[in-house]
Amino acid sequence: MSGPMLRSGIFLAPFHPVDEDPTLALRRDIELIEWLDKLGYEEAWIGEHHSAGYEIIASPELFIAAAAERTKRIRLGTGVVSLPYHNPLMVAQRIVQLDHMTMGRVMFGAGPGLLTTDAMMLGIDPSTQRDRMMQGLDVILRLFRGESVTETTEWYTLKEARLHLLPFTRPYPEVCVASMVSPSGGRAAGKYGLGMLCVAATQEGAFDVLGANWKIAQEIAAEQGRVMDPAVLRLVGPMHIAETREQARANVRYGLEKYLTYYQAINPARFSDLEGRDPVDVLVETRRAVIGTPDDAIEQIERLKAKQGEFGCYLQLAHNWANWEATKKSYELYARHVVPHFRGSNAHRRESMAWALANEVEFTRLREAATKQMFEQHAAERAAKASAKGRAAE
Repeated sequence: MSGPMLRSGIFLAPFHPVDEDPTLALRRDIELIEWLDKLGYEEAWIGEHHSAGYEIIASPELFIAAAAERTKRIRLGTGVVSLPYHNPLMVAQRIVQLDHMTMGRVMFGAGPGLLTTDAMMLGIDPSTQRDRMMQGLDVILRLFRGESVTETTEWYTLKEARLHLLPFTRPYPEVCVASMVSPSGGRAAGKYGLGMLCVAATQEGAFDVLGANWKIAQEIAAEQGRVMDPAVLRLVGPMHIAETREQARANVRYGLEKYLTYYQAINPARFSDLEGRDPVDVLVETRRAVIGTPDDAIEQIERLKAKQGEFGCYLQLAHNWANWEATKKSYELYARHVVPHFRGSNAHRRESMAWALANEVEFTRLREAATKQMFEQHAAERAAKASAKGRAAE
């Protein structure tokens, strides 16, 4: 197989309706990471949000610390830390501590902050967020490398700031930047040689600019004497799969409307074409989501590869469209049937089965001949023993 081995994971915002117990929802999020770890998923990215009621993880670092103690191999990333909300020294310190606590399983995802309501509460002008992200990211990477930083900006002051604990992972944990529509993510990835988290890969607008943002990253990387590795590119999109399309559609009636109501409040334009139509039909027809079978999931990822080229990881956007048991089943079906398709896990098994079937007649003849020979040998041996016994009696 050519290109990077496609990894699997989730992007956990999370999305929890405001009519259910938040404590139980957070416990279920931990249980979900444990389930994915058992199924062999490679990555889980956990978001940071502070308002609007739905996305209730305020500190991905705290969540990762808890999840890491309950899992064995899955890598855990901040998806993402909103850098304009934090002093960069404090962010670097927390990530390095997690790097040691997880013994290298943490990944650092950074972004400017998505919810305008978060920025408003902090008195931050949204027009400054992307520039501040770049400022903060530059400082954090310098701190990761062990540098001492003295710098004053309009939003932080550092005086001979340095880490007293260097990363467990050398030179430092994997770093990714969020990328949606604007070129800021691609610019940062290319400048510093970082990974990219394309958090709305199947949205029509975002899908159209996927290639453009990756191209921006490649062009800027080339100016720095670097080559972008497709393995660091991660695409995010929603899926729910079941044994049949009919079952998948029935499953998502459980919570899809609540999810869409939330999005209409924070981003009305995103699903403006749903009014008066069945949302399941629209999401499937526009390919913004997979609501179907493992084959439909495979087709969606193949479509993204045809558009984008090779990439390193497909992250399912975690949601509560279906109930808990159906949600777990969806992730299990993905692991059982979608993952092996892209890993080529069954190629040699199929070849072995085809070889066996193609030679079935000959192999049957040989088996029957061997069986007949064994019967004949057994009969001859018994006859010989009987003859010898008769002679001895005489």
